Amino acid sequence: MPVIVLAEGAGPGGHLTIIPIADISADGDHGHHSIKGRVVHKGPLVSSASHGFILKAVIEGTTPDLTLDGGLTDSGLCVGGPPLRSSEDKCGPAEASSINLVLLGMLASDFFQAVNQGDVVTASGFAVGKSPTARKDKRHSCNLLLSGEQAFVRVSRRTPARLASPQRAKKKKTSAPTAVPGAPPCSYVKLADLKPGAVVNVYGVVVFFKQPFKSRGSDLCSILKISDQSGQMVLCNIFSAKLETHPQIFQIGDIVRLRKVKAQLFKGSPMLITTHGFSALTFSGAVGAEVVPRGGRPAPRPLSEEDRRTVTELRSWAAGRDLLPPDPSVSLAHVQPRSYFNLACQLLAKATVDSTCTLLRVWDGTRCPHALLNVTADWDEAEGPTSFGEEQEKLIVNVLVYDEHAQSAQQLKPGDFVKIFNLRAMVASDKTPGRSERLSFHLHGGTAYCRGVRRLPDDSADLRELIRVMQAFRESHEGARPQPHDSAVREIRSTPPKSPGGGASVEVSTERSCHHDVGAVTLGELTRGEPPPAAGVHHVRAQLRSYEPHRLHRALKLYCSQCTSMQDVPNDKHVASVFAEAYTTELGTPPDHPPPPPSSISGQVYLPGYHLAEGPPARVLAIHLSERLAFLGRAKELIFLAGSSLQEARHLAGAYRNVVPVRSAPGCHPTLLDLSAPFLFRGKRSFYGCKRCSKGAAIRELTIDKDAVMDEKVIAEAFGVQLLKLVLLLKFRLQDASDELDVFLWRDAESFFDVSADDAATNQEAQDRIRRTLDSLCPPKGAGGERPWMDLCLAAYRVDDVENRQTCYQICHTSVKKALSQKHTSQ
Repeated sequence: MPVIVLAEGAGPGGHLTIIPIADISADGDHGHHSIKGRVVHKGPLVSSASHGFILKAVIEGTTPDLTLDGGLTDSGLCVGGPPLRSSEDKCGPAEASSINLVLLGMLASDFFQAVNQGDVVTASGFAVGKSPTARKDKRHSCNLLLSGEQAFVRVSRRTPARLASPQRAKKKKTSAPTAVPGAPPCSYVKLADLKPGAVVNVYGVVVFFKQPFKSRGSDLCSILKISDQSGQMVLCNIFSAKLETHPQIFQIGDIVRLRKVKAQLFKGSPMLITTHGFSALTFSGAVGAEVVPRGGRPAPRPLSEEDRRTVTELRSWAAGRDLLPPDPSVSLAHVQPRSYFNLACQLLAKATVDSTCTLLRVWDGTRCPHALLNVTADWDEAEGPTSFGEEQEKLIVNVLVYDEHAQSAQQLKPGDFVKIFNLRAMVASDKTPGRSERLSFHLHGGTAYCRGVRRLPDDSADLRELIRVMQAFRESHEGARPQPHDSAVREIRSTPPKSPGGGASVEVSTERSCHHDVGAVTLGELTRGEPPPAAGVHHVRAQLRSYEPHRLHRALKLYCSQCTSMQDVPNDKHVASVFAEAYTTELGTPPDHPPPPPSSISGQVYLPGYHLAEGPPARVLAIHLSERLAFLGRAKELIFLAGSSLQEARHLAGAYRNVVPVRSAPGCHPTLLDLSAPFLFRGKRSFYGCKRCSKGAAIRELTIDKDAVMDEKVIAEAFGVQLLKLVLLLKFRLQDASDELDVFLWRDAESFFDVSADDAATNQEAQDRIRRTLDSLCPPKGAGGERPWMDLCLAAYRVDDVENRQTCYQICHTSVKKALSQKHTSQ
């Protein structure tokens, strides 16, 4: 609902008494009171099953008698009016305090759009409740809840002037509020008039852009191409460590104002780069839209009439030419399989899948007409509520965000309104008879095609449309809503995590594939040593009480068949540090390139997805190719990559079959990286070597025939690397009527789940299959269902440690039977 500014004095408020925040009490009668304060915190707009929207804000107030006039919106929100006035005889010392406001329904939605941090607001018609966070946040012991037709919020965006004498006020009134003495007018250059080496200010229409991404240094880099009425296309490279200083571009056609940029030539074409004092503003490119700047640090000065005219003229010029491609933004209701699109939506909850992937639960108020793939994640450390009303669950989709975008997603909070660029609707075939193809949504790594995710600004047209559609959904599905009480405050915070609605439910059982002629024993007999462990194998019938780890990526281990050691898969932070150390060494090599590996050819490559039209590449990578493979016509099947980052190596592995990262030292041939990092990348898979068993590892020429298969085993053998195998390792706690027993599942884990460890590391469907099986054998709390009885074969083995010998058991020759029933998410 729009904010409507009415005439001065409109709306209630004259009969209300403004009281200090400190005088608010839970048992007081505040029906004729209002409170005033400055907004020091404005939280996100959160969807609520019972109230439509909820928003939490914090205001800090003082006790002087200040009055405010202004107009009211239909929902009780007032904007505008004259500046605050104070009574001269009541300007004594102020008693400052702060209090939490909780706004419900459309009042929350209007507040979110109309009020900014720093605004001064006056609230009335509120209910008072106890604050559950008073001890933690050190604020007032009460919360103010505002909802319904009796609640009003009046707001003034003008900063109240410090109380002064009438004489000082008159002097202040005669001065121009926006004038800056001695400041020369800012001039702007047409893009066709750029001169190399000149530092200029420009306006332009965005015809191409890349979201900010991490550069090799400490800065973020964003790339855009702009044009103006002169017809010149100019590439711009923006470097800044702070995300908020980059242009906040949300679609091609936006208009940017760039100040303090330096003109250069790149391959005969003009290019702009940032210099000291750089600043940027972005405007919507929609014809007729209000000329309001988006972003900008430091805070921009008021726009001049020249600025407004320039933006308006650029909008009209761009609209009258075939300059801009079609906008790929669509709602979930119009998504097509196998398409790439932009999605404006609200983030409801998120959970980490692994170190390179984050799961986002989002909605846009519309329903995807296609069946959706059920995506599972570990919700033990999820952020945001994961349980919603039945009707809203049908509108929620899961988005898997990868690589650098997963890191960006960590900065998002549930309730944020975001726009996801270049989202992919992938089709996953369901092998279950009678089931149709199902969609899943993926935001892949890299920055090609504007790929990324950004928060929507408060003045965004996408945001206004989202709130309108979501409110329409609320109104069409609203029932009898309960009256607000203290529990409404807690609804803002994350509820205890549980599996998201619409998940799969699978009934399973197990069967033994062994032919051991032994009778079944109880767990109690095993814990007491009856029969003795020397018997080797035992058959038991038990239930799964618990298992660990709960995060599946922690169940992946690296196993050496030669020394029988097992280790954790190194995390990305450690592997990235190994690559960074190698890159630092590379920087110490002489300017004339280091010697290549024996019998190799040297060259350079760009990262996949780069096009010359984008201007100079941010990075050019040094590679080496095998001479023998080049002679056999298989040169691109194996490349040695020098001086790259971990992310760059992974990106390049998508374009080349085998990528071996190497390090260079001055005057020396390249060598393999430390084996705590992968020695080989093949597509999405990474291969490690055993440090203990790979003492003589080095880069050597491959002796391979023309038609011979070249895989990780061939490469590891040629380099003298003892290949580590990826395995699954879980610990089960079994129970029966007699006792409990801890057992391990690892040697036969792949046959138990009918999923390979390699697939579990890279394939979402494989991960979902394991998760559904474990949830059926050991239902999560609150999910209902009974634990099935399992027929298991256990192998006993002895483990010698420093103090004693102990008997351990592992599950073998056992597999999960086919599902007896299965419920998929189908929308």
